[in-house]
Amino acid sequence: MSAVLRRIIYTPRAPERRNVYSQAVVVDKTMYVSGQLGMDPANGQLVPGGVKNETKQALVNMGEILKTAGCDYSNVVKTTVLLADINDFNDVNDIYKQFFQCNHPARAAYQVAALPRGGRVEIEAVAVLGPITEVSSAL
Repeated sequence: MSAVLRRIIYTPRAPERRNVYSQAVVVDKTMYVSGQLGMDPANGQLVPGGVKNETKQALVNMGEILKTAGCDYSNVVKTTVLLADINDFNDVNDIYKQFFQCNHPARAAYQVAALPRGGRVEIEAVAVLGPITEVSSAL
């Protein structure tokens, strides 16, 4: 049986990991991106301005991780959105759709009891590496 390749992804252009998790892990051609908060990588603090600004920063951080692995938002096939308040869902969607404009990834969204650092939103993703050919899902 051949070995499965595993690669740890790290970029200083996204918030620094705290030695207990990786920003992302690639296994063969699948990348698992850890949950991203709306943290400014320059100072390690949540960006001010509420859930929309946090969502934008979380997705910018995710983009930097994707870029480090040689892909972009179009490679994302699944996201999970964690919200401190489900009533922020529409505000998060307003920003989310700016990053995922077509062929949207599958997604789940949940309200949770709390997020690290008092964040209002955290977004994780699964992406596939390499070129993607879209095919019609029509029956």
